[in-house]
Amino acid sequence: MAADLKYRYIAVEGPIGVGKTTLARALSKKLGATLLMEDLQNPFLRDFYAGRKGAAFQCQLFFLLTRYQQQQQLVQRSLFDSRLVADYVPRKDKIFAYINLDDSELILYEKLFALLMGSVPKPDAVIYLQATTPVLLKRIRGRNRDYESKISDEYVEELNKAYNYFFFHYQETPLLIVNTNDVDFEKDPSELEHLIAQVNRLESGVLFYAPLGSA
Repeated sequence: MAADLKYRYIAVEGPIGVGKTTLARALSKKLGATLLMEDLQNPFLRDFYAGRKGAAFQCQLFFLLTRYQQQQQLVQRSLFDSRLVADYVPRKDKIFAYINLDDSELILYEKLFALLMGSVPKPDAVIYLQATTPVLLKRIRGRNRDYESKISDEYVEELNKAYNYFFFHYQETPLLIVNTNDVDFEKDPSELEHLIAQVNRLESGVLFYAPLGSA
């Protein structure tokens, strides 16, 4: 039997290694919802992590256009008639742009972002998953993905700070901020129930949640 959630479209976000896709999968299964996963098959990603010149701009534009296209397909297919759980917020694209692009590249990026993202639907609520940088690094190294082996500790730290800044100033939808340092939602179903209860408490603004932990 699917759990009850008052929001129709919910997005899970957080920096690399925090477990947003794992949680989105678990939530969609628990809620009987459609799962929308970010398309990470970016042909420029490996070159970006390897530090190839120009790859950051290529990688960023590819992600921006892919996210826009995916969101437009959602609207056309009327998937919002059913409950939807996504593992990303399209507008977080700027987090990466401002870390990785130079000033001249940002001028073009900003024009494209304004043109495309204005028509992208917003989620009804967002779950932002937090973790300390050492925890993120441990999780990234533990999943042993080849292209992620080139990610530096300094880049993960910078990205983590940028995510925190973005979501501590986020006002577009109700926001649940979750400390995930000591919790594993996949291994402990009761933690998932507690999380859903916290989401249902959201009315507007921001709610902070620190699970007791199961890790």
